[in-house]
Amino acid sequence: MTLEELVGSSTTGKKMETVSSALESLLVAAQTRDCLTVGVYESAKLMNVDPDSVVLCVLATDAEDSDDIALQIHFTLLQAFCCDNDINILRVSGLRRLAQLLDEETADENGNGKEPRDLHCLLVTNPPVEPLQCEALSDISSFCSESRCRNQWVPALELQAR
Repeated sequence: MTLEELVGSSTTGKKMETVSSALESLLVAAQTRDCLTVGVYESAKLMNVDPDSVVLCVLATDAEDSDDIALQIHFTLLQAFCCDNDINILRVSGLRRLAQLLDEETADENGNGKEPRDLHCLLVTNPPVEPLQCEALSDISSFCSESRCRNQWVPALELQAR
């Protein structure tokens, strides 16, 4: 390995950590401001009605989802729609971390289970009134733009459980 490769891979690793942290901050902020749509079906409905309000589409899977043909078809259609409408897309692995971030508990204190939301697709919207103005959104947008310049149309991130 050359010095350039070593330094480059170190920089890339730090960049990915920064982008992962920005994504986590953005998702929490969007949920707090009610600018987060959760679920494949709910996301498709929103993009059909108001695609201009969507600023980021997060497609989340883990290794066990790779054999889910229906989910992969949904993702392909969502990606195509996002590309046609200039919506930034991120592929993310780490559904457990997403559940932690979005405070998704599957059981309450009495042990009664509640239906978990479908975290496979998340949309961040930016309403025209009081738009979401945060550094994390601009960091994610820059990362997606840089990735497209390198012909990586759907960049991938790995969220680490904490």
